[in-house]
Amino acid sequence: MADTLTHQQRSERMSRIRGADTSPELQVRRGLHAMGFRFRLHDRALPGRPDVVMRKYATVIFVQGCYWHAHHCQKGRIPATNTLFWKEKFESNRKRDARSARKLRAMGWHVLHIWECELRTPSLRSRALEKLARKIRRAF
Repeated sequence: MADTLTHQQRSERMSRIRGADTSPELQVRRGLHAMGFRFRLHDRALPGRPDVVMRKYATVIFVQGCYWHAHHCQKGRIPATNTLFWKEKFESNRKRDARSARKLRAMGWHVLHIWECELRTPSLRSRALEKLARKIRRAF
């Protein structure tokens, strides 16, 4: 199926997609805060600008969108149009994520990821946040 928008219209819409303070990110932050964790956000001094930075635990958390980071769930599928572009885009995103994680680990940080699909329902969200909290505490 061909794209129904012009190049300029598509570019305009894509430019409106936020990189910070997304709904999944806010859910994770609210959950962690409710569990008593305190943190900083989007530290520009760290590789990859992690979504959540917990200096006390030497832990950073990336809240990954399933689409943009090509997760293996339903939302992580490659679009049917312009597939070559999207394959390259998603692959470069994955490589950038891996590079950032490697640099952070070399700096002594514990790197954790939580996926958008893990936050889909309240029960999944609760389970995912509890699992995340256990990993954070174990890192300390």
